[in-house]
This record gives sequence, C-alpha cells and structure tokens, in this order.
Amino acid sequence: MGILKQSSSAICIALAITLAAGTVRAQDYPARPIRIISGFGPGSAGDMLARIVSQKLGPTLGQQLIIEHKPGGGSTVAADQIVRGPKDGYTLFMGTVANVINAVMQPNLAFDFSKDFAPIAYASSSPNILVVHPSTGVTNVKELIALLKAKPEQIFYGSSGVGTSPHLSGELFNMMAGTKMVHVPFRSSGDVMNALVGGHIDLAFDNITLAWPQVKAGTMRALAVTSAQPSATAPEVPPVAATLSGFEATSWHGLFAPAGTPRPVVDALAGEVKRIFEQPEVQKSLNEVGAVPSPMTPAEFTEFISSERRKWQAVVQAAGVEVQ
Repeated sequence: MGILKQSSSAICIALAITLAAGTVRAQDYPARPIRIISGFGPGSAGDMLARIVSQKLGPTLGQQLIIEHKPGGGSTVAADQIVRGPKDGYTLFMGTVANVINAVMQPNLAFDFSKDFAPIAYASSSPNILVVHPSTGVTNVKELIALLKAKPEQIFYGSSGVGTSPHLSGELFNMMAGTKMVHVPFRSSGDVMNALVGGHIDLAFDNITLAWPQVKAGTMRALAVTSAQPSATAPEVPPVAATLSGFEATSWHGLFAPAGTPRPVVDALAGEVKRIFEQPEVQKSLNEVGAVPSPMTPAEFTEFISSERRKWQAVVQAAGVEVQ
C-alpha cells in the first residue's frame, strides 16, 4: 500500500494508475527513499533548493529524500549519470540553466538534455547584478553603454568561467547594446569579486547575493539587475531591461526526472513541488537569498527550456563562444 497522505489529492489520484505492466504499481510509490542529484557542490544554489524540496516533500511522500552531489563539467557529470540510471522515479535531478547552455555549447555530449530529461517543476530564478568599479565613473546602464562604445575592447568584465550565466549575461549585453566588452574568465565568483574590488577588471554580471555586500560597502557600484523585474534583495536597483528592452538573463533551477519516468509520477511530483514553492515561508526564504520562486507546470517548464535554448544559442553564435 502507498504511504502518501490523503490530503495530497494530486498524488493520490495520479498514483492510482499502474505505471507499467509487470512493474511496480503507482499506488506503491514511493516505497523507498528518493535521491535528488545536484551537479554542483554543497552550499550551491542548486543544493539549497534541493534541501528545501527534500524538507518539504519528504513528509508529504512519507519517505526520506536524499541529496547527493556529483559536481563536474558544469553539471554534465551528474546529468550523464542520471540518464544512464533507472527511470523509476527514485532518482531526480536538480537541473539549472547551465544544462541548457552546455547543450548549446557542447553538441557532442553523450546525452540530449531536451530529450533525455523530463521537466517536473521550475523552482526559482536568481538574477545576476551588473556591478562596476567606481573608477569607471558610470552610474547607470545608459552611461555604461556610452563608455563601452567610446572605448571598444578596452573595458573588461569578469565571470566565473566560459559558458557560465555571468559570462553569457555579458555577451547578451554586448549583442543587444552593440558593444564590445572583453571577457576575462576566473575560477570562481569569489575570484571575480576580488578582481573587481582590486580594480583589475572594470565590471561584472555576477551573483547578487555575493555582490550586494560589496555594493553596500562601497567597493563597487550596482547599475542594474539582469532579471526582467527588480530584485527583492536590491529593490532600488533597476533591471537592465529598463534601458535595453527585452534583456533578461537569470540563473534558474528546476527539478527533472530522466525521460521515461512514468508520467503519473512526474505529474504528481510536479503538483507537490509547485505547492511547496507557493508557500509563503518558502517564498520568504528564497527572497532572502535573492531567488524568485516561479512555479510552472511541466508543460510550461518544457516550453521555457525551449525558449532558453533558442536565446542562448543565438548569444553563443553571435559571440563565437567556444568550450575551452
């Protein structure tokens, strides 16, 4: 017999269906702990979101949700492992925009992210923040664009690596503004912040949680956030889109299952995760670290991923970005 709570009508109804002939019946799911695999290490945004999901979803399902970290290759190591594993609903994946970018930049991966994964639920997004060294003299995006056009290929921006969200945020800016900043990759966002504070680079599009304390300390100046709307972390900072209409570049995370996982399981989990991220206390926790909860249905999430792939494909091609 299943151990799902009767209050969870979505799961009770969806999991009353037999998953596949000769295999486990849906009403018996979950009969053992469920693993959530994160492609990044402990303390990362994906880890934080996986913990929120596990803490809230575990009691509903009556089973423990175990978080495992498989860092490497910008999350490709974890994704490859999951694709090769069982498709029974007991191994889930905390995916991110990095997986879409990897698919664009590395077409010869051993798996196809858009085909080999079933989106369950979009969890949340986090904007990057455009920050500059005070010596640039600019105070807003319009002034920055004017400076960049006056000094093509003389202004340097840093990121935590080629193909990362901060890197491609800058390339999207170049493409939309008609500017030519020079990208300088570092090993981590912490290294980027140190370089910017030290005046070794001019600007960065980086993690808002990491950069905001520096802004408040006066070591760098915030010009804009990369989300379409202002961030709750820095509500006084306008979006880049206020100057460059249509600009949006967020770091998002969502829950996935390997393609082939029984549809009733995917749909039922989607309903529960959506409910979790609609809870006020969860939304408050996310807002405190600069994340915006944005629940979507599996169909909406699938379409969102397709639109993200089209956008980043255009940016990568325009910038001539290559894997190093």
